[in-house]
Amino acid sequence: MGPDVVDSYPMPDRSALPSSCVGWTVDPGRAALLIHDMQNHFVGAFPAEQSPVVELVDNIAALRELAGTLGIPVIFSAEPAAQQPGQRGLVADVWGPGIGDDPGAAAIIEPLAPRPGEHVLANVRHNAFLRSHLGRLLREEGRDQLIVCGVYAHLGVLLTAADAFMNDIQPFVIADAVADFTAEEHAMALRWAARSGVVCTTEAVLRDLLLGRVPRTLARIERNGRT
Repeated sequence: MGPDVVDSYPMPDRSALPSSCVGWTVDPGRAALLIHDMQNHFVGAFPAEQSPVVELVDNIAALRELAGTLGIPVIFSAEPAAQQPGQRGLVADVWGPGIGDDPGAAAIIEPLAPRPGEHVLANVRHNAFLRSHLGRLLREEGRDQLIVCGVYAHLGVLLTAADAFMNDIQPFVIADAVADFTAEEHAMALRWAARSGVVCTTEAVLRDLLLGRVPRTLARIERNGRT
């Protein structure tokens, strides 16, 4: 069973963002980037070369490129192929058997194919923290902020962001770097995410990451000038 076929809908812009309940600013020294379930099985449900998938892929690619430049950990969460019924648990009652035994269906889409040094975690539930070592990885990297993008907004993205908050990790949900079955579910996910984290655009988080890099660069220059 594959995911529902998604009709095209416009990706939300800055004017459509809900007000976030907190004023956190993303910091390149504290943040990690999570790219959730951007696999052929799921992304293939969207109409190719139309909104929202065009913006989804382009914006995630931009986030990933800057993260690599700034030394921000890049983490992919991906549903394993050919899970046994015991692994799926109650998820199978709602979403069926999941990805079949075709490795291509389970692969991350080619424009975002993982690179050396990036992390790929298997997630067997929508929440990328559950039954994975995502939390341990963030602690080992000294990261207490999580930039979340990918699919689906009201499922894996929202549940992962909520669990980050519960674990004292500041979540940043990127409104135009997530997508969903419908525009309504996309908007609903953003409203809920804004209650326990920051909802922002790709442009805003890229800007804040670059601005956050400047003080450390100046501090390094000043230290080197004194030595």
